[in-house]
Amino acid sequence: MEQEAVAAFILYVEDEVILQADLNAALTEAGYAVLVVSTGAEGIEALQRRSGELRGLITDINLGSGPDGWDVARKARELISGLPVIYVSGASHQYWTSKGVPESVMINKPFAPAQIVVAMSELLNKAGLRGGS
Repeated sequence: MEQEAVAAFILYVEDEVILQADLNAALTEAGYAVLVVSTGAEGIEALQRRSGELRGLITDINLGSGPDGWDVARKARELISGLPVIYVSGASHQYWTSKGVPESVMINKPFAPAQIVVAMSELLNKAGLRGGS
């Protein structure tokens, strides 16, 4: 059976290479197209270049020097109103209610990749966008 739906295009901003690989594999296996970047600056650049294509954002909060995940998500919502956003963090979850964008999800590290896949699918369905398979 052929699948006609186009995969939802997700931006994933994460500075830890092992997490990048694990979650990218899980998202791809679930049918998503994923663009992975390592810094907040790269995330904002990707948002500006690809805003017409993106259907979701997953971002770590602490991304080293430069823009953090809060900044990336705010820029994403400026460019794409209602874009599904998932934050992942090992230490910043307590700031989510004050710094996070509305109707986003926070998932604490460590997490199972399936948690992110399910959360993105739910956010995309809520937003009326098609998710992965």
